Amino acid sequence: MSFYRNTVWFLKGLQEYTKSGYEAAARSFVEADLEVSVSGRSFIITGANSGIGKAAACEIAKRGGTVHLVCRNEDRAKEARKDVVEQSKNENVHVHLVDMSNPRKVWEFASGFSQNHNLHVLINNAGCMVNQRELTEDDLEKNFATNTLGRKVNSWTYILTTALIPTLKKSENPRVITVSSGGMLVQKLNVEDLQFEEGSFDGTMAYAQNKRQQVIMTEQWAAQHKEVHFSSMHPGWADTPAVRSSMPDFYAKMKNKLRTEAQGADTAVWLAISDTASRQPSGLFFQDRKAVSTHLPLACSRSSPAEDQKLMSKLEELAAKFKC
Repeated sequence: MSFYRNTVWFLKGLQEYTKSGYEAAARSFVEADLEVSVSGRSFIITGANSGIGKAAACEIAKRGGTVHLVCRNEDRAKEARKDVVEQSKNENVHVHLVDMSNPRKVWEFASGFSQNHNLHVLINNAGCMVNQRELTEDDLEKNFATNTLGRKVNSWTYILTTALIPTLKKSENPRVITVSSGGMLVQKLNVEDLQFEEGSFDGTMAYAQNKRQQVIMTEQWAAQHKEVHFSSMHPGWADTPAVRSSMPDFYAKMKNKLRTEAQGADTAVWLAISDTASRQPSGLFFQDRKAVSTHLPLACSRSSPAEDQKLMSKLEELAAKFKC
């Protein structure tokens, strides 16, 4: 089944996830969807010092939004802020330095932010792919710690989102967008081995499993928190620093077909600011501004409601261990 999933997914990717796939999809985009002002609205974007996160920050800042860049590296974060301000002519761009691989720091950040700021939109963007099984200082597998529980370079998605939901609920038209990946289509949720302790370790498949978990989290949150609009999305195959460093062989073969960072960020921006997106049902998975299936045909990748709930229970239990 894994060979079938991988083959079907790659063929789908060549047609839909590349630059030409974006250009074909963009012919049906409604330009007016992004012709909006978001002045007075506050946005958190994780992993915003480069790639898709930075591109999204630029587009939102251009439209007047107050943008909070959550980054790990101070020098890169300051450089990113400078670029965003220069491109957008918007000074309301703020840097927050958070070690997203440290769950306690994520709780602390969310608590402090909620006391001092309002929040309308959270974009969980940062992500990592570790190609060998490595543990954080808290004995959590890095891909899982980063991409699901929170995201090392991927922002402790579960903790950050859970901690900020009460703040989001105080705002008008609150939204949470999680940048997932079409790679999750090759994986079925494995709730019994969240940290990849069994069998041989494959960083690419671990990443895909984490992205499957993110999609399920989005669906579960949407069901639990009706006041907030949740969505997940696939940016396509984009030419970003993360792709170049984590997937050098893929990048070498595909670099001429990859999307630009702005093209990769387009759907995240659309979900974050457009009225059209907010009218879509909460909890869906999007690609090029359209809700798409979270499963390949005949791929046997669906998990049961009990398995989905078990994932959320395990994440809640793990997250509680690090709460301040």
